[in-house]
Amino acid sequence: MAGEKQRNKVEMSQTRKAEEGKKMAELADVEFRFMTLDDVDAVSELEQLSFTTPWPRDAFVNELTINQHARYVVAVSQGKVIAYGGMWVIFDEVHVTNVAVHPAFRGQKIGEQLMRQMMATAVLFGGERMTLEVRPSNTVARNLYQKLGFVENGRRKKYYSDNDEDALIMWVNLR
Repeated sequence: MAGEKQRNKVEMSQTRKAEEGKKMAELADVEFRFMTLDDVDAVSELEQLSFTTPWPRDAFVNELTINQHARYVVAVSQGKVIAYGGMWVIFDEVHVTNVAVHPAFRGQKIGEQLMRQMMATAVLFGGERMTLEVRPSNTVARNLYQKLGFVENGRRKKYYSDNDEDALIMWVNLR
């Protein structure tokens, strides 16, 4: 009986390691690059899947064609956009506007890698500090941001119009 429990424990451990290896292999197949107008439809679809008050498609077109401060990064796997993040780089401050990972790809550290790419991009464009807003109820995102060094530094009361939830303001030094 004890031997069987030990064997099951080893098998579970091996299965877990195989799953982790598969996720790492999948992550290795993800390419991060700047968003282009060709990505707008996929990003807009991802926005609809991810947010209760999504930005309209035209907002992304305007970000790419008019807003000289906007920088957008997409994560692509097998030719499909699976995540994206946007930010405004204004002098030395960077404001994250959107971050989303397709539901089928969540939990695979793609969001973390995307944020790291965004942080590196922000530095390339002169950013020294980065800020974002996040719902207090979004513990997955909050934990990720804290892991990346963001700290809570304020609150915007009733920021989200869909349910009047506050927004936590978080900051990180990039340099």
